[in-house]
Amino acid sequence: MSKKEEERRRGAFTRRAVLLATGQVGLFGFLGWRLHRLQVQEGDRYATLAEENRISARLIAPPRGRVMDRTGHVVAANRLNWRALLVAEQTQDVNATLETFSRIVPLAEHERTRIEREVRRRRRFVPAVVREFLTWDEMARIEMNAPDLPGISIDVGTTRLYPEAEHLAHIVGYVAPPAESDIDGDPLLELPGIRVGRAGIERHHDRLLRGRAGAVQLEVNAVGRVIRELDRREGVPGQDVQISIDTGLQKAVRERIEEGTSVVVMDVRNGEVLAMASQPSFDPNLFNSGVSNAQWRAWTANRATPLINKATNGLYAPGSTFKMVVASAALEAKVCTPGERVTCPGYYDLGDTRFHCWSRYGHGGVDMRSALKLSCDVYFYEMAKRTGMDRMAAMANRYGLGVELDIELPGSRRGFVPTRAWRMAQGKAWNLGDTVVHGIGQGFYQLTPLSLCTMVSRVASGRAVQPHLTRAVGGRPIRGVRPEDWPSMGLPDRDLRLMREGMWAVVNEEGGTARIARLPAGLGQMAGKTGTTQVRRVSREQRERGFRVETMPREWRPHALFVGFAPHDNPQYAVSVVVEHGTSGSAAAAPLARDVMAETLTRMRGGSGPGQRVADAVPGGPVPTPRRDGG
Repeated sequence: MSKKEEERRRGAFTRRAVLLATGQVGLFGFLGWRLHRLQVQEGDRYATLAEENRISARLIAPPRGRVMDRTGHVVAANRLNWRALLVAEQTQDVNATLETFSRIVPLAEHERTRIEREVRRRRRFVPAVVREFLTWDEMARIEMNAPDLPGISIDVGTTRLYPEAEHLAHIVGYVAPPAESDIDGDPLLELPGIRVGRAGIERHHDRLLRGRAGAVQLEVNAVGRVIRELDRREGVPGQDVQISIDTGLQKAVRERIEEGTSVVVMDVRNGEVLAMASQPSFDPNLFNSGVSNAQWRAWTANRATPLINKATNGLYAPGSTFKMVVASAALEAKVCTPGERVTCPGYYDLGDTRFHCWSRYGHGGVDMRSALKLSCDVYFYEMAKRTGMDRMAAMANRYGLGVELDIELPGSRRGFVPTRAWRMAQGKAWNLGDTVVHGIGQGFYQLTPLSLCTMVSRVASGRAVQPHLTRAVGGRPIRGVRPEDWPSMGLPDRDLRLMREGMWAVVNEEGGTARIARLPAGLGQMAGKTGTTQVRRVSREQRERGFRVETMPREWRPHALFVGFAPHDNPQYAVSVVVEHGTSGSAAAAPLARDVMAETLTRMRGGSGPGQRVADAVPGGPVPTPRRDGG
């Protein structure tokens, strides 16, 4: 080979070597740059991703806060919920395990179907619930047969317990699993087994009762199976809520009432509701395990509406219990004086229409006090005519009728007090006859027993108290527990005194429409007002034939009402009673109100037992035969 050829070959090799070296340097430089970026520049990020692949953070549901009554008695609590779980990967034959389980704790066909569906949909190491709410006996039998139940384990959670069941169902409410509409970004609501308030106090204070979730860090493998627990931070339990209800009084009231009756007891000084009973009721504990279709159909088909709280959602015309409002409006409008007398012949003629008094024989000459005592309709026809509907409606609103009340029960109805503008907005005229009828609490009024109790509380206290159920949250008292927390009604003391004196005469003077409502000796005196509201019109021909409402079918008979407060000389407690189709406020509602008020005074004064219920204990001899108030 010539020298020239050899130099050419060496030059080619050198170029190739340089190119190869350059490529190697470039490649290792790129690898070095990538390593630097991965380990230095983005090291923290990838370390976090690796940690998340190894550690799983999960939320822990906190215990729900309790609900207690005014004495500290727990009316909504948490109890242990023992449940059986199945981990499919721990058994060779799921069906065989379920078959063995069902011989120990029977499983319905729909339960087997649900379990099998959950096992198919989930990873085999994720547990499926076989049975919740196990009894101690059932749990013990499962544990004793554990060797024959591969994959079955016992787990413990919590569930809501309402020890007073139907006695406080309408007030405390109940809880249920959250619906899609409840999801508001709170991750706690996505946890299995979590419950949210669906009604009553449980719903109103749901966020406070719910608490804040805790967290647990678990070491998991690549497919998500738990290896061990690394760290745990317990959640913040929900806050306890104390309500104003006295459970003993509530139960005593419910024992006295029948279907279609509602009763409200309030402290007139601060608006605290001491009892709120509605019959019939329901057992809220049934919602924990799920209400069956049969039970739900039975509730909704019941014409007595057990799911409805009649004290806050039942709507009734107030009848003669409204007459204090008419009297107050007439005095404020200065269309009469307290001593002015109106003659009652038993009817009131307006044009060619005759409006009857409940007493067909009339009351003769009556002033405002005696008109309240005798519940004279003719007197209040005249006062309504002079005062006008709009003034009566404005006064009704000041007394808490037809307006929103601050009661902590979602869905409560405000009721309705009509005005001339409302009627004309419907394209119909408001005439003077409408005003006259509304002067005795008939017509278009739609009011709740709670609003009627608020009205009489304001008569007794002279303050615009609002009814409320919450006394304290998390141990901290709320506003409104003192009389001075509520503003004055803005009515003259002399007018309020006149209303109270008229109501006192109703119960305690001869001829009053509710003499049967006198309290037993030693409990003071109650002031009150009866009411009877028609649900079906009685024609003039029926009246002339001496028609008696007692002969009507029950569902056509008038509602019976009574409102009152006691003691008369130092008002402390108010009561309202509505007995659907009770026929007469004097005969049906007044005696019940007497018993309830006696029970309230006895308990609130520290008595150990119920108040006297024997009518003959009233001072002054036996109770007279009740008079029927036509309202």
